[in-house]
Amino acid sequence: MPELPEVEVVRRGLERWVAGRTVTEVEVLHPRAVRRHLAGGEDFAARLKGQRFEGARRRGKYLWLPLAETGTSVLGHLGMSGQLLVQPEDAPDEKHLRIRIRFLPSDGDVAAGTVGTELRFVDQRTFGGLSLHEQAPGGGDGLPDVIAHIARDPLDPAFDDDAFQGALRLRRTTIKRALLDQSLISGVGNIYADEALWRSRLHYDRPTASLTRPRSAELLAHVRNVMNAALDAGGTSFDSLYVNVNGESGYFDRSLDAYGREDEPCRRCGTPMRRRAWMNRSSYFCPRCQRPPRATR
Repeated sequence: MPELPEVEVVRRGLERWVAGRTVTEVEVLHPRAVRRHLAGGEDFAARLKGQRFEGARRRGKYLWLPLAETGTSVLGHLGMSGQLLVQPEDAPDEKHLRIRIRFLPSDGDVAAGTVGTELRFVDQRTFGGLSLHEQAPGGGDGLPDVIAHIARDPLDPAFDDDAFQGALRLRRTTIKRALLDQSLISGVGNIYADEALWRSRLHYDRPTASLTRPRSAELLAHVRNVMNAALDAGGTSFDSLYVNVNGESGYFDRSLDAYGREDEPCRRCGTPMRRRAWMNRSSYFCPRCQRPPRATR
């Protein structure tokens, strides 16, 4: 599932291509793509027609497109295979096209005499979707009410490091569970949790209560560093299902130090990396650099 860097790459593309555009037509081609919009596909299309997108926002793994002067937003979640693609109107339809949003021609389209562009939601597995939601009370940037409980992410300028470190030590849990808790810190998923823990030399089952403030600050710095590095590389792509709005894949997977490297030598000490089943996922770690807590051993 796309994590913060992948969703941020998509958000930046949407900001460039969709901000300021007015919707002229909406086609919902599969009902599951709007299942979170409880009023259904016809209502989604009717309410969106004629609206203007103000821009593109993100919190953690969620992104949304605020509608000008309405207090509502289009909330998007990519799920396992969702793609938001900006395409020319005359481009062939993708096999798994679920929603099509057409816009008024831009000044650039008119000047160039070219066809307009449209936003397409493509989703092979139909776990993702789009929906319309009201703004949360006091939610900046039109934050939709259904994601008001999601914590800020570590790349958000308003993220409170001190509050995070204090809450981390109070949680009666283990460090990787805490990193994946979207009510504590958002946007961190399995891949970047493993990468940050490897860089921090911390085992995924280390109790959060055992972390000193300097160690938790170091971990947070590694979370930020690995996410910024992934952003610079356009995200992590293990298959063709994650792409940006232009259909291009990221290549951070070539730089991964932990995730997916079972039996390969640790880049720090040369010990073969290990994989362990963990919460219906996998955790990758170095048994020498990231020694498990005594009870786990």
